[in-house]
Amino acid sequence: MNRTEPLVLGIESSCDETGVGIVRGETLLTNTVSSSMEEHVRFGGVIPEIASRAHLEAFIPTLQAALDEAGVTLADLDAIAVTSGPGLSGALMVGVAAAKALAVATGKPLYAINHLVAHVGVGVLDGGALPENLGALLVSGGHTEILRVRSLASDVELLGSTIDDAAGEAYDKVARILGLGYPGGPVIDKLAREGNPTAIRFPRGLTQPKYMGTAQEPGPHRYDWSFSGLKTAVARCVEQYEAAGEPLPVADIAASFQEAVVDVITAKAVLACTEHGITHLLLGGGVAANSRLRALAEERCAAAGIKLRVPPISLCTDNGAMIAALGAQVVMAGVQPSDLGFAPDPSQPVSQISL
Repeated sequence: MNRTEPLVLGIESSCDETGVGIVRGETLLTNTVSSSMEEHVRFGGVIPEIASRAHLEAFIPTLQAALDEAGVTLADLDAIAVTSGPGLSGALMVGVAAAKALAVATGKPLYAINHLVAHVGVGVLDGGALPENLGALLVSGGHTEILRVRSLASDVELLGSTIDDAAGEAYDKVARILGLGYPGGPVIDKLAREGNPTAIRFPRGLTQPKYMGTAQEPGPHRYDWSFSGLKTAVARCVEQYEAAGEPLPVADIAASFQEAVVDVITAKAVLACTEHGITHLLLGGGVAANSRLRALAEERCAAAGIKLRVPPISLCTDNGAMIAALGAQVVMAGVQPSDLGFAPDPSQPVSQISL
């Protein structure tokens, strides 16, 4: 197997995107994605059973399109990589079963890859090797985490995460409260530009200082987030306007909600970075497309002397290229392939980079 510039096919099926990407070393050859988002719109969120069935239908056409675009065959591959977790159990099973079938049929080694760490690994496809003293802020519909990355292939540490809703999930729920439809992120981001972000002071969860014993011992949740209280505050705000018979200032509510989200996300990310000597921060995940999050992250990182790196939006959302990219890094690091008996892990921790 070529461990210098391996040709790796990556398969992603953790949620509602069926992604197949192919990389050669740190060079992207193709990033082919089929999304079932339209099938979930009328439900206001991803329905796991529908997502799983959509993966089944989309996998073969997406795989063929990726191979054609990259101009390679399955026989050319050095390895196959697949998302083993975290994610929706049924959706993960489809991708893992497909990857195992390909591995058995071709005799190629298979690597079970962590979805969250892959969001960091995709950075090598846009700018080459990742710097030292690296942190990663991952913000999506299912995850909100701050990570410390000492080694992409062997050493990733979780510093903080959401203890309830993910940021993207909060956007979807608030959009539903405001009657804006699904998905909520893009529509709230667009509407917020017309509103006043200081019109309503919504709560910033888990921001009050907590100490264990002495001031020198910070309490739990220092780098964690909570968005459930914010979502409830928006609902109460809407109820008050409706009870008073007043017009709902939707743009102001959207702007104030968004400001509360991005304020606490960026503040805690920068705090974690400064307290852990992290000098470079990679922003990834679907919510990285949010214009206000990108702007405030850039502003606060610059003020703290942290260099911010944001991959192209097409590489921030779930995709097979990120799985292939991390798979290639793992191969180049000399990690052994996964045993074909592995099972998908919907709660796979970031410290488990590959199974």
